[in-house]
Amino acid sequence: MTPADRSRRPLNLQLRSTLAGEAAAASAEVESALLTPADPTSAAFFDVDNTVMQGASIFHLARGLHRRKFFTTRELLAAAWKQTYFRVVGVEDPTHVSDARNSALSFIAGHTVAELEELGEEIFDEAMAHRIWPGTRALAQLHLDEGQRVWLVTAAPIEIASIIARRLGLTGALGTVAEHIDGVYTGQLVGELLHGPAKAEAVKALAAREGLDLAACSAYSDSFNDLPMLSMVGDPCAINPDPRLRAHARAQGWRVRDYRTGRKAARAGLLAGAATGAVTGAVAAGVALRGRRH
Repeated sequence: MTPADRSRRPLNLQLRSTLAGEAAAASAEVESALLTPADPTSAAFFDVDNTVMQGASIFHLARGLHRRKFFTTRELLAAAWKQTYFRVVGVEDPTHVSDARNSALSFIAGHTVAELEELGEEIFDEAMAHRIWPGTRALAQLHLDEGQRVWLVTAAPIEIASIIARRLGLTGALGTVAEHIDGVYTGQLVGELLHGPAKAEAVKALAAREGLDLAACSAYSDSFNDLPMLSMVGDPCAINPDPRLRAHARAQGWRVRDYRTGRKAARAGLLAGAATGAVTGAVAAGVALRGRRH
């Protein structure tokens, strides 16, 4: 890689994150669009995996798709290995990143929007509904009761994010967006996965569209990776936090809520960077299903 290539990478990543965030905001489902919020300038943003739901929504979706023969065990394990390597070694080899992204997208291309949305409903019922954290669900309901809108913000595909939001009675969702032509997925993401900085870009774009005052908004997440989103609101809260986020939240005086038992919390701290993180990164690109609506 030349020095010029290295100098272009951060800019390209930023551009992809911005594009992903703007695409997510443009594609955001608004389930209560006909209702005028009592507090139109305030809102709450919730990460999904290990914040709203126990485990990774993408893992549950991927397992359901695998059972329905959408991709092979070899494809899933190969992609998961690359992501495990990234997490353990801490360096994302550009070739591995490209290979993982391309291989994940290759087996979803050609499927239809309607097909994946229907399966997403089935998979939510069989694998996700019983994994919602009651404590986080109650926090979201408190915001709704105060007349505020509540959005999910997740790297999961917009289809599954919208299903979760609708089933929980939330305002809507921001998720990873992929393009489709005439209702058929091309295998290309719009921008990047809605992860880390891209989540902040999505929230910023949605706030501009909806007239939100971010200083009056709240955000919730379990992951240190979501600091860009948590840091841009006036009321950040760490939910079931990983060790780095817990330490940062305490140092900043942020609220911390943990709805896991002691054993679950300890186990989650050991495994979050391995199994859940691996599957999240491996499958996210492959099951990011929705295209631009504009």
